Amino acid sequence: MVESAEGTAAVEAASQSIARVRSAVNGFIRGKSDVVDLAITCLLAQGHLLIEDVPGLGKTSLARALAASLGLPWVRIQFTPDLLPSDVTGVSVFHQGTSTFAFHPGPVFASVVLADEINRASPRTQSALLEAMEERTVSVDGVTHALPAPFMVMATQNPIEMAGTYPLPEAQLDRFLMSTAIGYPSHDAEVEILTAHHAGSSVGSMQPAVPASAVPSLIETAARVAVTAGVVDYIVRLVEATRSAPGVLLGASPRGSIGLLRASRAHALIAGRGFVMPGDVQALAGPVLAHRLILDTDSGAHPVGAAEVIRRVVERVPAPQST
Repeated sequence: MVESAEGTAAVEAASQSIARVRSAVNGFIRGKSDVVDLAITCLLAQGHLLIEDVPGLGKTSLARALAASLGLPWVRIQFTPDLLPSDVTGVSVFHQGTSTFAFHPGPVFASVVLADEINRASPRTQSALLEAMEERTVSVDGVTHALPAPFMVMATQNPIEMAGTYPLPEAQLDRFLMSTAIGYPSHDAEVEILTAHHAGSSVGSMQPAVPASAVPSLIETAARVAVTAGVVDYIVRLVEATRSAPGVLLGASPRGSIGLLRASRAHALIAGRGFVMPGDVQALAGPVLAHRLILDTDSGAHPVGAAEVIRRVVERVPAPQST
């Protein structure tokens, strides 16, 4: 728990570093500070982010800017129907000179991996990424290789062009800590985007706001943010409520509870606090839980989206009065 003077100092130092990262990324991704915060939260909570939105809204730029602000290596993998698992994970190549096989790492061996249009790849290739996301390892020819730390997948889906796609199964959706959309920028933000583009500003010119060597410490500090028994109970009651909510066929699993706890800790740290408040949980309930629900579309009732289900659950479940 982050309660000692040393812990308080660690929280203050971490929140200052995070503030520099937020400023750097927001300086490039204009008018989307909420999405930027979710991406940073996801990284600090050691999770993965799914972005469902139309092309051209800055999904690739967000991944590049986040990696650049932290001095982390990043890679973009364009998922297509003919993409093979080995194109993601890597292959073992036989070297005649030594008569041995040597492993050649694939693009997944980066700290920030943008899996672009992940639902266009075959289920087999999607499954190869699943091990990397869950276990943070890759197995090739019976040999397990550890991925770098930190490691984060930012996957994208186009909700409009669904022809020829392979919808992600519920088991894989559950591996994403959060799901969100970027949305169109406001008028003023779009003017800023054009002005910066005209001036030649690019993410390639970004300098790290925090050295890569400091990122593990930020993640460790987020994991030690204090959470009271009352807040833990609140998280469980929220997740339990999704399982009996009207219009829901299958609610969130305990993995959703764990994810909401981890994300809430990181959210509190971003806010400069060493303890979680109910407001942290409420702010992240939608991004963490909505994509984990399976709605009952055959009940005949008026259809309600998953985000609306979570909003109603948050309204109905009483929050603890004090932390």
